[in-house]
Amino acid sequence: MVAVLTGDIKNSTEHKTAKWLPILKQALDRYGDEPSDWEIYRGDSFQLQTEPEKALEASLYIKACLKQVRQMDVRIAVGLGKKTYDAKKITESNGEAFVNSGKCFENLKKQNLAIKTSNASFDRHINLLLELALLTMDNWTPAISKTVKSAIENPEMNQRELASLLGKSQGNISEELKKAGFDEVRKMIDFYKTQLAQL
Repeated sequence: MVAVLTGDIKNSTEHKTAKWLPILKQALDRYGDEPSDWEIYRGDSFQLQTEPEKALEASLYIKACLKQVRQMDVRIAVGLGKKTYDAKKITESNGEAFVNSGKCFENLKKQNLAIKTSNASFDRHINLLLELALLTMDNWTPAISKTVKSAIENPEMNQRELASLLGKSQGNISEELKKAGFDEVRKMIDFYKTQLAQL
């Protein structure tokens, strides 16, 4: 089973490409290689293939990276399933995960992040959690997003170490992670992984 993330950048036309494109590439690079695992196409759309266990974290990481730019956000549809055709370029590969990701993406209306598998009950549970989490995550400020990004990159660091990495006070970091709902976000990622193991 693989996970395929299909996404696009919201408000991309209101920002210079040179501002957000390197950020997006760096975020995608963390989870795979271009073009076998990820590609950017049609200017501001992208596709990324990763392990199902990493799919939710990858989505939130990409979101945190792009929300460092004010007024920017990203829509991501995650499809889980089999991969039946493996091409050199991710956008030419195919299978259930790709179909699920595409269908999920077409159905993203107000919600910026959703998941589709072949298990409707799994989807319902996870998407409800995401809907609630997005009430907070869609409002991450650039400063909060930067802290979240660093916290995901350095899971072993405590707040004091993150503070010295980012040149902020520990109080700042603590407050930003609290505003980001980061503990709850981590619990949601763990819950997603335990549910995934039962699929």
